[in-house]
Amino acid sequence: MTIGLDRFTVKVNGARMTCDCSGAAYWHAEKLLIVADLHLEKSSCFARHGQLLPPYDSERTLKRLKNVVEKYQPQTIIALGDSFHDNQASTQLSEKNRQLLEDIITHREMIWIAGNHDDEKTEFAGQWTHEIRIGSLLFRHEPLAGTQTGEIAGHLHPALRISRRGMSVRRFCFASDGRRMILPAFGAYAGGLDLTNKAFRDIFDKSALIACLLGKNTIYPIQKQSFFSQ
Repeated sequence: MTIGLDRFTVKVNGARMTCDCSGAAYWHAEKLLIVADLHLEKSSCFARHGQLLPPYDSERTLKRLKNVVEKYQPQTIIALGDSFHDNQASTQLSEKNRQLLEDIITHREMIWIAGNHDDEKTEFAGQWTHEIRIGSLLFRHEPLAGTQTGEIAGHLHPALRISRRGMSVRRFCFASDGRRMILPAFGAYAGGLDLTNKAFRDIFDKSALIACLLGKNTIYPIQKQSFFSQ
């Protein structure tokens, strides 16, 4: 495992995966960038139901995605589901944000994994599927309980709270035990579920679990620590 200022590399079922401080993962051998849970147009969805949020989530999310795409120059992008907050979200994008998304995926293979929020295709280019296997890895939206070697998923929005020197901080994180990995939510308004939650209990080998916490410009790996209530 290699630590750097803004990235941390782990092996998942033999594949070397770079966890970037943006919340995206990059598989150098396949020139493949992976993001989870963009939740584009969450604010407009909430507005339709009478809950007002600042309408800037899509722009912030897409600008961060553009930056990480420019950083790694992938040939393929996989979005691990819930890319759009609901099935109307793609039509709610402003013209500016629509053009930004199209610029990101133009001249690249785009693979959209269907999630529980966006189970229908949109007009944007790319392949829609429920899961896809590439080499030793299987990409899907929701992780399955039990031994799922090679699984790369999103959905659970992992986060972790740690305490150091009397101070407590909570950050979104990657979570991996070497067999599988769950990515943090990439969306600007997406929440997080703590790794101590029972939802993670049947997913990871706790003795091998690594959590890569996202800082502003740095990623912080925490290894071989018990995150779960006994």
